[in-house]
Order: sequence, then structure tokens, then C-alpha cells
Amino acid sequence: MAKIQAVRPLDPPAVSPRTLVIAAAVVAGLLLLAYLVAFDQGAVSRSGMFLHELMHDGRHLLGVPCH
Repeated sequence: MAKIQAVRPLDPPAVSPRTLVIAAAVVAGLLLLAYLVAFDQGAVSRSGMFLHELMHDGRHLLGVPCH
């Protein structure tokens, strides 16, 4: 007769603090980029027309209404 053993639940994978910091930085960067492309309308990009036109073209590419 086979011996019955209790199954031990697996431990959840540990996430290092370094990974959390990197993930938070990536999310913050993507949110900043989304703001600049979709909602900026030139408030941040007053440093030159190149950046403004780049963001304007990005709005058109993503289908975000801009004017």
C-alpha cells in the first residue's frame, strides 16, 4: 500500500526591491510619455518647434484628437 503524504503549497515567488524600483520607473516614464504625446498641446515642448511637431505627429499616429 502506498504511503499518503500531504502536499505542501508552493511559496509565492519573491520580487526583489530592485525589480520593483525598475518597474515603477518604467511605468512613470511611460505615463510621462503618454502625457507629452496625448495631452501636452505645447505646454512642455516650448523649447523648439521640432519637439512640438514630433508630439503633434504622434497624436495623429495614435488617433488622439488635437485640433
